[in-house]
Amino acid sequence: MAKKSAASSPLPKANRVARRQTPIRKSRAAPEAPTPNSGTKLDALISLLRARRGATVPDMMEATGWQAHSVRGALAGALKKRGLVITSEKTDGERRYRIGASA
Repeated sequence: MAKKSAASSPLPKANRVARRQTPIRKSRAAPEAPTPNSGTKLDALISLLRARRGATVPDMMEATGWQAHSVRGALAGALKKRGLVITSEKTDGERRYRIGASA
């Protein structure tokens, strides 16, 4: 039997896809156990907020690389879901956030 030439293919050369001859087999190795994310950006925020002086929004922006609205959203959302109470205080024209007593 004669093989079909590339010129007789109905698809242009760029649109042809090579077909895999052998099936793909998945690895049978045991799955790795998940590790806790101890180095996350939220953990960095928590450590800043636990400091004695607390942290300002610019401090938290620098630590995480986030924009101001993302930092405030994390304070109001993700940290709240973790059961942390965030307190704020404005002194010397600067608002500082701290972790207060747990709810």
